[in-house]
Amino acid sequence: MIPDLRDRAAALLGAYRQRGLKIATAESCTGGLVAALLTEISGSSTVVERGFVTYSNEAKTELIGVPADLIANDGAVSERVARAMAEGALGHSRADVAVAITGVAGPTGGTATKPVGLVHFGLARKDAPTIHLERRYGDLGRENVRRRAVEDALSLLEQAIR
Repeated sequence: MIPDLRDRAAALLGAYRQRGLKIATAESCTGGLVAALLTEISGSSTVVERGFVTYSNEAKTELIGVPADLIANDGAVSERVARAMAEGALGHSRADVAVAITGVAGPTGGTATKPVGLVHFGLARKDAPTIHLERRYGDLGRENVRRRAVEDALSLLEQAIR
């Protein structure tokens, strides 16, 4: 992974470790990149509780309990699904904080209402309201959209413990 992200991930893990908190991830368009980045750091097992790669709609429903009718009505790339993914990851783990990512990384899959580069994030914490973040990165290329999404997921995890 890229050195600046690795340094941020190490600092993040240290901050969570000091507070005795654990993290879960639920990733769609990033395909596990956030979990991979975090677990690249030695000692991450004291903080990273588990990661869900819920790339398909079925995985979102079966692994973390996102209602199929919610996906059918709102689409997998939506605020409500991102929130449900984060809450589902929290509820299906022993974590204290869960971050979720769902989006259109491209180059295909975009529509007029859900263009390439649209990414929704959810951040769920025990005893706190779930946070949503929407980004419209634009058609930067698949690798860049996914990298930007990882950066924003780290930012959400950092904000959760400030």
